[in-house]
Amino acid sequence: MTFKENYNFDNLVNEAERLVLEDLERELVSNNKVCKCEECILDMAAYALNSIKPYYRVSLMGTLYAHAIDNTDYAWEVKKAVKEAIKKIQNNPAHD
Repeated sequence: MTFKENYNFDNLVNEAERLVLEDLERELVSNNKVCKCEECILDMAAYALNSIKPYYRVSLMGTLYAHAIDNTDYAWEVKKAVKEAIKKIQNNPAHD
């Protein structure tokens, strides 16, 4: 058996991903100047996630604690990374 078959990794979640996707959606809802194709959205999410520290949790208590970061300096860093990602991909889309 492989390592992944021996352990349940379903609860290993990067909460930064949730924050990035929520902020990305909020920022893009009213922005008609940015391409919203799948490739650009994924590029924006990846760029933002690569710009911040990961924030992993593995338990229910970790989930509760992770949701408490929504109004912290970490959340502010996420917002900053998302805005930078939007700007970067808008100016340099991966497609024509």
